Amino acid sequence: MSVALIQGGLPGAGDTSELESLGTVFYEPMWWFHRREVQGTGIDGLRGRKVSIGPEGSATRALALDLRKRTGTQMAEVLALAPQPAGDKLLAGEIDVAFMMTAWEAPVVQRLLTDERVELNGFPYADAFVALYPFLRKVVVPRGVTDLAKGRPPADVVLVAGKASLVVRKDLHPAIQYLLLNAAAEIHATPSIFNRANEFPAAEAVDIPLSSEAVRFYKSGMPFLNDYFPFWMAALIGKLIILLIPIAGVLYPMSRLLPRLYDWMMRSKVLRMYGELRLLEDEMTNARDTGRDTRDMVARLDSLEEQANHLRVPVAYASTLYMLRDHIGLVREDMKKHASNRGHDGAD
Repeated sequence: MSVALIQGGLPGAGDTSELESLGTVFYEPMWWFHRREVQGTGIDGLRGRKVSIGPEGSATRALALDLRKRTGTQMAEVLALAPQPAGDKLLAGEIDVAFMMTAWEAPVVQRLLTDERVELNGFPYADAFVALYPFLRKVVVPRGVTDLAKGRPPADVVLVAGKASLVVRKDLHPAIQYLLLNAAAEIHATPSIFNRANEFPAAEAVDIPLSSEAVRFYKSGMPFLNDYFPFWMAALIGKLIILLIPIAGVLYPMSRLLPRLYDWMMRSKVLRMYGELRLLEDEMTNARDTGRDTRDMVARLDSLEEQANHLRVPVAYASTLYMLRDHIGLVREDMKKHASNRGHDGAD
């Protein structure tokens, strides 16, 4: 089984590590029915009675047992009956009280609500149970909602209710998860006695975390790609887009930065030589003023010119390199003039 509806907050539900939730889809109140001839209401109506508290492992049974424990109520007999057989036995007079946790629309609930042999009992400690169990909510069955002519129920009845969760296996294909979510929205978005329109399905994780597809569905609805591609392909493309967004976020700034970095690297090769050439010019000027020997400067200039001749740069930066060579030539001519002037001075 890959898909199931489970009662939220079910104690001892077992290993759920391989499950994910698609959200809650409807309320499941804890119904408390008793035969009309049963004397006493609330907790008093349970003492010494034959009571159905739901099958083993159900939330109905867990809550009913907790109610019995906390109130110290002694029941004559406790039966583990599912909602439908419990309702049948209650109408047949074989049991006195029936607890069941199921939806308002369930046939057994509607049958018991309209049968005059049965009364609906309010939950006496609703606020306390909601405080003790965060997954529960307090709901009200309004007076006369079942039969206005006969006034059934005769007064507002307060119940506690859990929420049913739509649960899937983690390995269920994302496309099927979206189909289930879309179907849940179409079926459960309508208003009911306990909920407003569009209250369900809801992005609530009761015991089991929401799947990533459910999170995206509740944030932005069905992927727009589903209008143009098959579900499996739309899900795949959607995941690829999510994967590519952070990559694009990194690549875009890099695409703006890399050309500038490349330009700086190419120009820095030439500019570094310009720095050395400027230093030689300054030293030559000082040598001219002080009469120093320039042979060491000539050797350094030869080395710099050789580096410039062997430097390889892209065509776009060739003009900068040619200008460097021209400037090296100008500095060399200046050195020759200085050397020639020194020679004339020595001859004189």
